[in-house]
Amino acid sequence: MKQSRVGLITLMFITVAVFLGVLKDFNILAIPDNIMMATRWVLALELVIYALMKKNLTTWILVCMVLGVFIGIDYPHVAVALQPLSKGFIKLVKTIVGPILFATLVYGIAGHSDLKQVGRMAWKSMAYFYFATTIALFIGLAAINLSQAGTGVNIENMPHNELPKPVKDLADESILQTLPDNVHWLYKTLAFFRNIFPENIAKSIYDAQILQIVIFSIIFGIGLAMVDEKKRKPMVDFCESLSETMFKFTNVIMYFAPIGVGAAMAYTVGHMGVDILKHLFMLVATLYAALFAFILLVLLPVALYIKLPIKKFINAIKEPVSIAFATTSSDAALPKAMSAMEKFGVPRKIVSFVIPTGYSFNLDGTTLYLSLASIFVAQAAGMHLSFGEQLMIVFTLMITSKGVAAIPRASLIILIATADQFGLPTFIIAAILGIDELMDMGRTSLNVIGNCLATVVIAKWEGEYNPDSVETAEA
Repeated sequence: MKQSRVGLITLMFITVAVFLGVLKDFNILAIPDNIMMATRWVLALELVIYALMKKNLTTWILVCMVLGVFIGIDYPHVAVALQPLSKGFIKLVKTIVGPILFATLVYGIAGHSDLKQVGRMAWKSMAYFYFATTIALFIGLAAINLSQAGTGVNIENMPHNELPKPVKDLADESILQTLPDNVHWLYKTLAFFRNIFPENIAKSIYDAQILQIVIFSIIFGIGLAMVDEKKRKPMVDFCESLSETMFKFTNVIMYFAPIGVGAAMAYTVGHMGVDILKHLFMLVATLYAALFAFILLVLLPVALYIKLPIKKFINAIKEPVSIAFATTSSDAALPKAMSAMEKFGVPRKIVSFVIPTGYSFNLDGTTLYLSLASIFVAQAAGMHLSFGEQLMIVFTLMITSKGVAAIPRASLIILIATADQFGLPTFIIAAILGIDELMDMGRTSLNVIGNCLATVVIAKWEGEYNPDSVETAEA
Protein backbone atom coordinates (compact mmCIF):
# COMPACT_ATOMS: atom_id res chain seq x y z
CA MET A 1 0.00 0.00 0.00
CA LYS A 2 2.81 2.36 0.94
CA GLN A 3 4.67 1.44 -2.27
CA SER A 4 1.66 2.20 -4.45
CA ARG A 5 1.16 5.56 -2.69
CA VAL A 6 4.78 6.53 -3.29
CA GLY A 7 4.47 5.34 -6.88
CA LEU A 8 1.40 7.54 -7.39
CA ILE A 9 3.17 10.58 -5.91
CA THR A 10 6.20 9.89 -8.13
CA LEU A 11 3.97 9.70 -11.20
CA MET A 12 2.39 13.06 -10.24
CA PHE A 13 5.83 14.69 -9.92
CA ILE A 14 6.91 13.26 -13.27
CA THR A 15 3.73 14.59 -14.90
CA VAL A 16 4.27 18.08 -13.44
CA ALA A 17 7.94 18.12 -14.47
CA VAL A 18 7.15 17.02 -18.03
CA PHE A 19 4.27 19.53 -18.29
CA LEU A 20 6.50 22.40 -17.15
CA GLY A 21 9.21 21.30 -19.56
CA VAL A 22 6.77 21.31 -22.49
CA LEU A 23 5.46 24.77 -21.55
CA LYS A 24 9.01 26.13 -21.41
CA ASP A 25 10.30 24.42 -24.57
CA PHE A 26 7.37 25.68 -26.68
CA ASN A 27 7.60 29.19 -25.20
CA ILE A 28 4.04 28.95 -23.92
CA LEU A 29 5.09 30.07 -20.46
CA ALA A 30 8.32 31.77 -19.36
CA ILE A 31 9.43 29.58 -16.45
CA PRO A 32 12.62 30.68 -14.63
CA ASP A 33 15.51 28.23 -14.84
CA ASN A 34 15.77 27.98 -11.04
CA ILE A 35 12.12 26.83 -10.86
CA MET A 36 12.80 24.16 -13.48
CA MET A 37 15.95 23.08 -11.63
CA ALA A 38 14.09 22.85 -8.30
CA THR A 39 11.34 20.80 -9.95
CA ARG A 40 13.89 18.38 -11.40
CA TRP A 41 15.60 17.75 -8.06
CA VAL A 42 12.39 17.36 -6.11
CA LEU A 43 11.46 14.73 -8.69
CA ALA A 44 14.94 13.19 -8.31
CA LEU A 45 14.45 12.87 -4.54
CA GLU A 46 11.05 11.27 -5.07
CA LEU A 47 12.52 8.80 -7.59
CA VAL A 48 15.29 7.80 -5.17
CA ILE A 49 12.72 7.17 -2.40
CA TYR A 50 10.66 5.08 -4.83
CA ALA A 51 13.75 3.06 -5.88
CA LEU A 52 14.68 2.46 -2.22
CA MET A 53 11.23 1.07 -1.56
CA LYS A 54 11.12 -1.09 -4.70
CA LYS A 55 14.60 -2.61 -4.05
CA ASN A 56 14.73 -3.64 -7.68
CA LEU A 57 17.74 -3.44 -10.01
CA THR A 58 15.62 -2.51 -13.02
CA THR A 59 14.05 0.37 -11.08
CA TRP A 60 17.46 1.61 -9.96
CA ILE A 61 18.78 1.53 -13.53
CA LEU A 62 15.86 3.64 -14.80
CA VAL A 63 16.08 6.04 -11.83
CA CYS A 64 19.84 6.49 -12.24
CA MET A 65 19.30 7.14 -15.94
CA VAL A 66 16.99 10.06 -15.05
CA LEU A 67 19.38 11.30 -12.35
CA GLY A 68 22.19 11.25 -14.90
CA VAL A 69 20.13 13.41 -17.25
CA PHE A 70 19.47 15.90 -14.44
CA ILE A 71 23.16 16.09 -13.50
CA GLY A 72 24.07 16.59 -17.16
CA ILE A 73 21.59 19.48 -17.49
CA ASP A 74 22.31 21.29 -14.20
CA TYR A 75 25.96 20.39 -13.47
CA PRO A 76 27.64 19.69 -16.83
CA HIS A 77 31.20 19.87 -15.48
CA VAL A 78 30.43 17.35 -12.74
CA ALA A 79 28.73 15.18 -15.36
CA VAL A 80 31.84 15.14 -17.55
CA ALA A 81 33.94 14.18 -14.50
CA LEU A 82 31.75 11.10 -14.01
CA GLN A 83 32.82 9.62 -17.35
CA PRO A 84 35.38 7.16 -15.85
CA LEU A 85 32.51 5.34 -14.10
CA SER A 86 30.78 4.56 -17.40
CA LYS A 87 34.10 3.62 -19.04
CA GLY A 88 34.87 1.33 -16.09
CA PHE A 89 31.53 -0.43 -16.49
CA ILE A 90 32.18 -1.04 -20.19
CA LYS A 91 35.63 -2.45 -19.36
CA LEU A 92 34.00 -4.84 -16.89
CA VAL A 93 31.56 -6.01 -19.57
CA LYS A 94 34.44 -6.56 -22.01
CA THR A 95 36.06 -9.05 -19.64
CA ILE A 96 33.15 -11.43 -20.23
CA VAL A 97 33.55 -11.66 -24.01
CA GLY A 98 36.11 -14.45 -24.37
CA PRO A 99 35.04 -16.85 -21.59
CA ILE A 100 31.30 -16.61 -22.20
CA LEU A 101 31.55 -17.07 -25.97
CA PHE A 102 33.92 -20.02 -25.65
CA ALA A 103 31.86 -21.74 -22.96
CA THR A 104 28.40 -21.27 -24.53
CA LEU A 105 29.44 -22.22 -28.07
CA VAL A 106 31.52 -25.27 -27.10
CA TYR A 107 28.80 -26.53 -24.76
CA GLY A 108 26.10 -25.81 -27.37
CA ILE A 109 27.93 -27.88 -30.00
CA ALA A 110 29.56 -30.68 -28.00
CA GLY A 111 26.69 -30.91 -25.51
CA HIS A 112 24.34 -31.93 -28.34
CA SER A 113 26.80 -34.11 -30.20
CA ASP A 114 24.62 -37.26 -30.34
CA LEU A 115 23.28 -36.45 -33.77
CA LYS A 116 22.16 -40.06 -34.30
CA GLN A 117 19.59 -39.53 -31.57
CA VAL A 118 18.48 -36.01 -32.43
CA GLY A 119 18.78 -36.77 -36.15
CA ARG A 120 16.81 -34.53 -38.47
CA MET A 121 15.68 -32.33 -35.57
CA ALA A 122 19.17 -30.86 -35.24
CA TRP A 123 19.65 -29.56 -38.78
CA LYS A 124 16.00 -28.57 -39.13
CA SER A 125 16.25 -26.48 -35.95
CA MET A 126 19.49 -24.83 -37.08
CA ALA A 127 18.08 -24.15 -40.55
CA TYR A 128 15.03 -22.46 -39.04
CA PHE A 129 17.12 -20.53 -36.50
CA TYR A 130 19.42 -19.11 -39.16
CA PHE A 131 16.49 -18.28 -41.43
CA ALA A 132 14.69 -16.32 -38.70
CA THR A 133 17.72 -14.53 -37.23
CA THR A 134 19.15 -13.58 -40.62
CA ILE A 135 15.88 -11.93 -41.61
CA ALA A 136 15.86 -10.20 -38.20
CA LEU A 137 19.30 -8.74 -38.92
CA PHE A 138 18.17 -7.33 -42.27
CA ILE A 139 14.94 -5.90 -40.80
CA GLY A 140 17.02 -4.11 -38.16
CA LEU A 141 19.36 -2.82 -40.88
CA ALA A 142 16.44 -1.56 -42.97
CA ALA A 143 14.72 0.08 -39.99
CA ILE A 144 17.73 2.14 -38.87
CA ASN A 145 18.51 3.21 -42.45
CA LEU A 146 14.92 4.39 -42.86
CA SER A 147 14.69 6.26 -39.54
CA GLN A 148 18.27 7.62 -39.57
CA ALA A 149 17.91 7.91 -35.78
CA GLY A 150 21.63 8.49 -35.22
CA THR A 151 22.15 11.06 -37.97
CA GLY A 152 22.73 14.58 -36.70
CA VAL A 153 24.11 13.73 -33.26
CA ASN A 154 26.58 16.46 -32.36
CA ILE A 155 29.86 14.88 -31.31
CA GLU A 156 32.15 17.80 -32.18
CA ASN A 157 33.00 18.36 -28.52
CA MET A 158 33.83 14.73 -27.91
CA PRO A 159 37.48 14.17 -26.89
CA HIS A 160 39.51 13.18 -29.92
CA ASN A 161 40.68 9.90 -28.40
CA GLU A 162 37.07 8.72 -28.04
CA LEU A 163 36.92 7.98 -31.76
CA PRO A 164 39.24 5.05 -32.43
CA LYS A 165 40.81 4.93 -35.86
CA PRO A 166 40.90 1.61 -37.67
CA VAL A 167 44.42 0.22 -37.73
CA LYS A 168 45.70 -0.28 -41.27
CA ASP A 169 47.81 -3.29 -42.11
CA LEU A 170 50.90 -1.90 -43.88
CA ALA A 171 51.50 -5.17 -45.74
CA ASP A 172 47.93 -5.09 -47.08
CA GLU A 173 48.27 -1.44 -48.08
CA SER A 174 51.47 -2.26 -49.95
CA ILE A 175 49.85 -5.14 -51.85
CA LEU A 176 46.76 -3.06 -52.68
CA GLN A 177 48.96 -0.44 -54.32
CA THR A 178 50.20 -3.07 -56.77
CA LEU A 179 46.70 -4.29 -57.68
CA PRO A 180 44.27 -2.67 -60.14
CA ASP A 181 41.31 -0.91 -58.53
CA ASN A 182 38.75 -3.39 -59.87
CA VAL A 183 40.14 -6.24 -57.73
CA HIS A 184 40.63 -4.27 -54.50
CA TRP A 185 37.26 -5.52 -53.24
CA LEU A 186 38.32 -9.13 -53.78
CA TYR A 187 41.55 -8.73 -51.82
CA LYS A 188 39.81 -6.86 -48.98
CA THR A 189 37.09 -9.55 -48.77
CA LEU A 190 39.63 -12.36 -48.64
CA ALA A 191 41.72 -10.38 -46.14
CA PHE A 192 38.65 -10.12 -43.93
CA PHE A 193 38.20 -13.90 -43.99
CA ARG A 194 41.92 -14.34 -43.29
CA ASN A 195 41.64 -12.12 -40.23
CA ILE A 196 38.78 -14.07 -38.66
CA PHE A 197 41.09 -17.02 -38.01
CA PRO A 198 42.97 -16.82 -34.69
CA GLU A 199 46.76 -16.94 -34.64
CA ASN A 200 46.86 -17.10 -30.85
CA ILE A 201 43.60 -17.60 -28.94
CA ALA A 202 44.97 -15.92 -25.80
CA LYS A 203 45.84 -12.84 -27.88
CA SER A 204 42.40 -12.93 -29.53
CA ILE A 205 40.73 -12.91 -26.10
CA TYR A 206 43.02 -10.09 -24.92
CA ASP A 207 42.23 -8.01 -28.02
CA ALA A 208 38.48 -8.91 -27.81
CA GLN A 209 38.57 -10.22 -31.40
CA ILE A 210 35.13 -11.73 -31.24
CA LEU A 211 35.07 -13.45 -34.63
CA GLN A 212 38.39 -15.16 -33.94
CA ILE A 213 37.05 -16.38 -30.58
CA VAL A 214 33.88 -17.68 -32.25
CA ILE A 215 35.79 -19.53 -35.01
CA PHE A 216 38.12 -21.12 -32.46
CA SER A 217 35.18 -22.12 -30.24
CA ILE A 218 33.22 -23.67 -33.12
CA ILE A 219 36.19 -25.72 -34.32
CA PHE A 220 37.01 -26.71 -30.74
CA GLY A 221 33.38 -27.75 -30.16
CA ILE A 222 33.32 -29.85 -33.33
CA GLY A 223 36.61 -31.50 -32.33
CA LEU A 224 35.28 -32.18 -28.85
CA ALA A 225 32.11 -33.71 -30.32
CA MET A 226 34.30 -36.24 -32.14
CA VAL A 227 35.94 -37.43 -28.92
CA ASP A 228 34.49 -40.50 -27.21
CA GLU A 229 31.97 -39.94 -24.42
CA LYS A 230 34.32 -40.79 -21.53
CA LYS A 231 36.87 -38.15 -22.51
CA ARG A 232 34.35 -35.62 -23.82
CA LYS A 233 32.16 -35.41 -20.73
CA PRO A 234 34.67 -33.67 -18.39
CA MET A 235 35.29 -30.88 -20.91
CA VAL A 236 31.58 -30.49 -21.66
CA ASP A 237 30.84 -30.30 -17.93
CA PHE A 238 33.65 -27.74 -17.53
CA CYS A 239 32.21 -25.56 -20.31
CA GLU A 240 28.74 -25.83 -18.80
CA SER A 241 30.10 -24.79 -15.40
CA LEU A 242 32.14 -21.98 -16.96
CA SER A 243 29.12 -20.62 -18.84
CA GLU A 244 26.97 -20.73 -15.70
CA THR A 245 29.74 -18.98 -13.75
CA MET A 246 30.03 -16.27 -16.39
CA PHE A 247 26.26 -15.76 -16.28
CA LYS A 248 26.55 -15.18 -12.53
CA PHE A 249 29.61 -13.01 -13.15
CA THR A 250 27.49 -10.90 -15.50
CA ASN A 251 24.74 -10.66 -12.87
CA VAL A 252 27.29 -9.38 -10.34
CA ILE A 253 28.56 -6.78 -12.81
CA MET A 254 24.98 -5.66 -13.42
CA TYR A 255 24.76 -4.48 -9.80
CA PHE A 256 27.18 -1.77 -10.92
CA ALA A 257 24.89 -1.02 -13.90
CA PRO A 258 22.87 1.79 -12.21
CA ILE A 259 26.10 3.73 -11.52
CA GLY A 260 27.43 3.02 -15.01
CA VAL A 261 24.11 4.02 -16.59
CA GLY A 262 23.81 7.20 -14.53
CA ALA A 263 27.38 8.22 -15.31
CA ALA A 264 26.92 7.44 -19.01
CA MET A 265 23.77 9.54 -19.26
CA ALA A 266 25.29 12.38 -17.21
CA TYR A 267 28.39 12.49 -19.39
CA THR A 268 26.35 12.21 -22.58
CA VAL A 269 23.99 15.06 -21.70
CA GLY A 270 26.65 17.21 -20.00
CA HIS A 271 29.12 16.86 -22.84
CA MET A 272 26.86 16.70 -25.88
CA GLY A 273 23.76 18.56 -24.74
CA VAL A 274 20.21 17.43 -24.00
CA ASP A 275 19.44 17.11 -27.72
CA ILE A 276 21.14 13.68 -27.72
CA LEU A 277 18.09 12.34 -25.85
CA LYS A 278 15.91 12.98 -28.89
CA HIS A 279 18.12 10.65 -30.95
CA LEU A 280 18.20 7.99 -28.23
CA PHE A 281 14.42 7.87 -27.96
CA MET A 282 14.21 7.78 -31.75
CA LEU A 283 16.39 4.67 -31.48
CA VAL A 284 13.91 3.13 -29.01
CA ALA A 285 10.98 3.93 -31.30
CA THR A 286 12.86 2.50 -34.31
CA LEU A 287 13.61 -0.72 -32.42
CA TYR A 288 10.01 -1.30 -31.34
CA ALA A 289 8.75 -0.56 -34.85
CA ALA A 290 11.28 -3.07 -36.23
CA LEU A 291 10.29 -5.72 -33.63
CA PHE A 292 6.63 -5.27 -34.55
CA ALA A 293 7.54 -5.49 -38.26
CA PHE A 294 9.40 -8.76 -37.61
CA ILE A 295 6.33 -10.24 -35.92
CA LEU A 296 4.07 -9.18 -38.81
CA LEU A 297 6.45 -10.05 -41.66
CA VAL A 298 8.09 -13.21 -40.33
CA LEU A 299 6.49 -14.84 -37.29
CA LEU A 300 2.86 -14.29 -38.33
CA PRO A 301 3.31 -15.74 -41.87
CA VAL A 302 5.17 -18.73 -40.37
CA ALA A 303 2.34 -19.25 -37.88
CA LEU A 304 -0.28 -19.04 -40.62
CA TYR A 305 1.69 -21.40 -42.87
CA ILE A 306 1.83 -24.14 -40.21
CA LYS A 307 -1.85 -23.49 -39.38
CA LEU A 308 -1.07 -22.48 -35.79
CA PRO A 309 -4.10 -21.68 -33.59
CA ILE A 310 -2.86 -18.15 -32.94
CA LYS A 311 -5.27 -17.14 -30.18
CA LYS A 312 -4.53 -20.28 -28.16
CA PHE A 313 -0.82 -19.85 -28.80
CA ILE A 314 -0.96 -16.29 -27.40
CA ASN A 315 -2.79 -17.58 -24.31
CA ALA A 316 -0.15 -20.27 -23.86
CA ILE A 317 2.87 -17.95 -24.08
CA LYS A 318 1.54 -14.80 -22.40
CA GLU A 319 2.94 -15.73 -18.97
CA PRO A 320 6.54 -16.54 -20.05
CA VAL A 321 6.55 -13.47 -22.32
CA SER A 322 5.34 -11.30 -19.42
CA ILE A 323 8.15 -12.68 -17.24
CA ALA A 324 10.69 -11.98 -20.00
CA PHE A 325 9.38 -8.41 -20.44
CA ALA A 326 9.47 -7.63 -16.72
CA THR A 327 12.86 -9.21 -15.96
CA THR A 328 14.52 -8.55 -19.37
CA SER A 329 15.85 -12.11 -19.09
CA SER A 330 14.95 -14.99 -21.40
CA ASP A 331 16.41 -17.40 -18.85
CA ALA A 332 13.90 -16.26 -16.22
CA ALA A 333 11.09 -17.29 -18.57
CA LEU A 334 12.67 -20.64 -19.56
CA PRO A 335 10.81 -23.01 -17.18
CA LYS A 336 7.41 -21.46 -17.93
CA ALA A 337 8.08 -21.40 -21.67
CA MET A 338 8.99 -25.10 -21.72
CA SER A 339 6.01 -26.19 -19.64
CA ALA A 340 3.66 -23.96 -21.67
CA MET A 341 4.78 -25.49 -24.98
CA GLU A 342 4.43 -29.04 -23.59
CA LYS A 343 0.86 -28.22 -22.58
CA PHE A 344 0.35 -26.73 -26.02
CA GLY A 345 0.97 -30.10 -27.62
CA VAL A 346 4.70 -30.12 -28.43
CA PRO A 347 6.46 -33.33 -27.28
CA ARG A 348 8.90 -32.93 -24.38
CA LYS A 349 11.85 -34.31 -26.41
CA ILE A 350 11.37 -31.51 -28.96
CA VAL A 351 10.78 -28.77 -26.37
CA SER A 352 13.83 -29.82 -24.35
CA PHE A 353 16.04 -29.64 -27.46
CA VAL A 354 14.65 -26.67 -29.39
CA ILE A 355 14.18 -24.07 -26.63
CA PRO A 356 17.58 -24.47 -24.90
CA THR A 357 19.34 -24.56 -28.29
CA GLY A 358 17.30 -21.58 -29.42
CA TYR A 359 18.50 -19.62 -26.40
CA SER A 360 21.95 -19.59 -28.03
CA PHE A 361 21.06 -19.65 -31.72
CA ASN A 362 17.56 -18.15 -32.11
CA LEU A 363 17.42 -14.82 -30.28
CA ASP A 364 15.40 -12.92 -32.90
CA GLY A 365 14.93 -9.72 -30.92
CA THR A 366 18.57 -9.55 -29.89
CA THR A 367 19.96 -10.10 -33.38
CA LEU A 368 17.60 -7.47 -34.82
CA TYR A 369 18.74 -5.02 -32.14
CA LEU A 370 22.42 -5.70 -32.80
CA SER A 371 22.29 -4.76 -36.49
CA LEU A 372 20.13 -1.72 -35.73
CA ALA A 373 22.33 -0.49 -32.86
CA SER A 374 25.60 -1.04 -34.77
CA ILE A 375 24.49 1.22 -37.62
CA PHE A 376 23.09 3.75 -35.11
CA VAL A 377 26.57 4.00 -33.54
CA ALA A 378 28.10 4.65 -36.97
CA GLN A 379 25.45 7.27 -37.79
CA ALA A 380 25.96 9.02 -34.45
CA ALA A 381 29.72 9.10 -35.04
CA GLY A 382 29.21 10.65 -38.48
CA MET A 383 30.76 7.60 -40.18
CA HIS A 384 29.22 6.93 -43.57
CA LEU A 385 29.09 3.19 -44.17
CA SER A 386 28.53 1.91 -47.68
CA PHE A 387 25.97 -0.82 -48.28
CA GLY A 388 28.84 -3.29 -48.64
CA GLU A 389 30.32 -2.28 -45.28
CA GLN A 390 26.91 -2.60 -43.64
CA LEU A 391 26.53 -6.07 -45.15
CA MET A 392 29.94 -6.98 -43.71
CA ILE A 393 28.71 -5.96 -40.24
CA VAL A 394 25.54 -8.01 -40.79
CA PHE A 395 27.62 -11.00 -41.89
CA THR A 396 29.73 -10.67 -38.74
CA LEU A 397 26.60 -10.49 -36.58
CA MET A 398 25.17 -13.58 -38.30
CA ILE A 399 27.98 -15.48 -36.58
CA THR A 400 28.62 -13.54 -33.39
CA SER A 401 24.99 -13.09 -32.39
CA LYS A 402 24.71 -16.87 -32.02
CA GLY A 403 26.81 -16.65 -28.87
CA VAL A 404 24.68 -14.09 -27.04
CA ALA A 405 23.72 -15.25 -23.57
CA ALA A 406 20.01 -15.07 -22.70
CA ILE A 407 20.59 -12.72 -19.76
CA PRO A 408 19.93 -8.99 -19.25
CA ARG A 409 22.20 -6.68 -21.25
CA ALA A 410 24.25 -9.59 -22.62
CA SER A 411 23.83 -8.17 -26.15
CA LEU A 412 25.99 -5.21 -25.07
CA ILE A 413 28.92 -7.62 -24.95
CA ILE A 414 28.46 -8.47 -28.63
CA LEU A 415 27.70 -4.84 -29.59
CA ILE A 416 30.86 -3.52 -27.93
CA ALA A 417 33.00 -6.25 -29.48
CA THR A 418 31.48 -5.63 -32.95
CA ALA A 419 32.09 -1.89 -32.58
CA ASP A 420 35.74 -2.60 -31.74
CA GLN A 421 36.01 -4.93 -34.73
CA PHE A 422 34.87 -2.23 -37.19
CA GLY A 423 36.42 0.83 -35.54
CA LEU A 424 33.13 2.28 -34.24
CA PRO A 425 33.27 4.49 -31.11
CA THR A 426 32.26 2.66 -27.93
CA PHE A 427 31.37 5.99 -26.29
CA ILE A 428 28.09 6.03 -28.22
CA ILE A 429 27.33 2.58 -26.78
CA ALA A 430 27.69 4.10 -23.31
CA ALA A 431 24.91 6.50 -24.32
CA ILE A 432 22.78 3.59 -25.60
CA LEU A 433 23.36 1.88 -22.26
CA GLY A 434 21.24 4.57 -20.63
CA ILE A 435 18.14 3.43 -22.51
CA ASP A 436 19.11 -0.20 -22.99
CA GLU A 437 16.67 -1.30 -20.28
CA LEU A 438 13.74 0.02 -22.32
CA MET A 439 14.92 -1.76 -25.45
CA ASP A 440 15.83 -4.99 -23.62
CA MET A 441 12.21 -5.46 -22.55
CA GLY A 442 10.99 -5.60 -26.14
CA ARG A 443 13.78 -7.64 -27.66
CA THR A 444 13.77 -10.23 -24.84
CA SER A 445 10.02 -10.70 -25.24
CA LEU A 446 10.51 -11.33 -28.96
CA ASN A 447 13.27 -13.85 -28.15
CA VAL A 448 10.81 -15.90 -26.07
CA ILE A 449 8.01 -15.63 -28.68
CA GLY A 450 10.38 -16.73 -31.44
CA ASN A 451 11.66 -19.75 -29.51
CA CYS A 452 8.18 -20.87 -28.49
CA LEU A 453 7.04 -20.68 -32.11
CA ALA A 454 10.17 -22.58 -33.19
CA THR A 455 9.14 -25.59 -31.06
CA VAL A 456 5.81 -25.81 -32.89
CA VAL A 457 7.52 -25.40 -36.29
CA ILE A 458 9.93 -28.28 -35.59
CA ALA A 459 7.17 -30.44 -34.08
CA LYS A 460 5.02 -29.89 -37.21
CA TRP A 461 8.05 -30.55 -39.41
CA GLU A 462 8.66 -33.83 -37.59
CA GLY A 463 4.94 -34.73 -37.67
CA GLU A 464 4.79 -34.94 -33.88
CA TYR A 465 2.61 -31.95 -32.98
CA ASN A 466 -0.37 -33.08 -30.89
CA PRO A 467 -3.18 -30.49 -31.20
CA ASP A 468 -5.48 -32.57 -28.97
CA SER A 469 -3.63 -31.26 -25.90
CA VAL A 470 -3.98 -27.60 -26.92
CA GLU A 471 -7.05 -27.15 -24.79
CA THR A 472 -5.03 -27.74 -21.60
CA ALA A 473 -2.92 -24.67 -22.40
CA GLU A 474 -5.85 -22.49 -21.41
CA ALA A 475 -6.18 -24.10 -17.99
